[in-house]
Amino acid sequence: MEFIYIGDIVNTHGLKGEVRLLSDFEYKEEFLPGKKIYIGKNKEEVTIKTHRIHKDYNMFTFVGINDINEVIIYKGEKAYMKRNDLDIDGYFKEDIIGLNVYHENTKIGNITMILKSKAHDILVITDGEKKHMIPYIDEFVLNVNLEKKRMDIKIVKGLLNED
Repeated sequence: MEFIYIGDIVNTHGLKGEVRLLSDFEYKEEFLPGKKIYIGKNKEEVTIKTHRIHKDYNMFTFVGINDINEVIIYKGEKAYMKRNDLDIDGYFKEDIIGLNVYHENTKIGNITMILKSKAHDILVITDGEKKHMIPYIDEFVLNVNLEKKRMDIKIVKGLLNED
């Protein structure tokens, strides 16, 4: 996956071309002047000029854009960064989608999506018709091996969908 989703541009702010990004991206320290953001389905490239936090939003201005009329077209669009442009140790959550999930060398299923909740993310593990929801926290996730496409989890009574 070349692009990593970082959030949604929900509105403009002021008259000088600033936008509001609603984001739960874990690595906001990467929102630095000079870094590239790619907007919308066509991944239009813009360069960060300024970044600041305002309430629950990440506020951006972009190089060469100084007017609200130039950024209004971005309202409602998804924003991305290129994986190669990010200096991250480890892996992104998106990398674990598709991994085989095991408990004591018994395959439980595959990770098909990650749900967001206020407390923590939840892994949706699908095995045929069954779907299991496992909290994505260290207490349950014992090991992640991207090379082997494998995740090992700890199961406690009632955690798996037995229906």
